[in-house]
Amino acid sequence: MVSAAFKETQSLFTPVTVYSLLACATQFVVGYILAQIWGRKCSGPDRWVLVWLFYDAIVHITLEGPFVYMSLVGTVATSDNIFAELWKEYGKADERWLHSDPTIVSLELLTVVLDGILALVLVYAIVKDKHYRHFVQITLCVCELYGGWMTFCPDWLAGSPNLNTNHWLYLWIYLVFFNGVWVVVPGLLLWQSWLSLKRLHPSYQAPKKQK
Repeated sequence: MVSAAFKETQSLFTPVTVYSLLACATQFVVGYILAQIWGRKCSGPDRWVLVWLFYDAIVHITLEGPFVYMSLVGTVATSDNIFAELWKEYGKADERWLHSDPTIVSLELLTVVLDGILALVLVYAIVKDKHYRHFVQITLCVCELYGGWMTFCPDWLAGSPNLNTNHWLYLWIYLVFFNGVWVVVPGLLLWQSWLSLKRLHPSYQAPKKQK
């Protein structure tokens, strides 16, 4: 006899669910490949930073870009294309993405344009070892963290009426994992920038004077 938990899992994992997860994995693989090509002369840690940056830019441009377009000309819920199907799947976890919520659309518009460009500029700065690398890195990370905060804080303050936390897939994969990545990685990059700037400070480089 089929258990209730197994039936629930079957109902969660539709073909669109599988395609959505595969699309995310494919974006990461593409980012990894691009980082190996462009970061041949970079250090190991910086090559992993490039993996993230390429993945970050790809997601902003190829996934969130279509979301912004659909939200400006209509809604995801009323759109009928492959990108709409992906966002309808995510909309099962957060309904605001289905109906052109002004806060979400405003943040995503800024994310696609500003964060997407900053990620690509930072790729160039790392590959070419530019002096402004950490300025751009800090700016991008702050933008990413601000976007994450403003995406969820307004809904939390209202009692989370749009968030579906009843199913592990929607809570732990869609909401926690896919959004948490954009908190953990920018946080680590901010720490990297902090240490790099600290090493450049004269008081850190100069030997301590004997008293």
